[in-house]
Amino acid sequence: MDERELRCVLCDAEMPFEVPPCTDGHDDCPELVCTRCGAAEILAPLEIRVWLRPNGNRVAPLQRTAA
Repeated sequence: MDERELRCVLCDAEMPFEVPPCTDGHDDCPELVCTRCGAAEILAPLEIRVWLRPNGNRVAPLQRTAA
């Protein structure tokens, strides 16, 4: 099993995490489990979209603001 060291929120320490057996058929399963307490972490890629204006300037999407 693939093992990585990450910060576990429940253990409040750097702990080894391992990939559990994946029954979903993923080649690279995004789930990791703390070897001490069993807390699960899901690693997902972050996707950022940028809009292009007609003049070629890039603009990030506006975030919602509270009233």
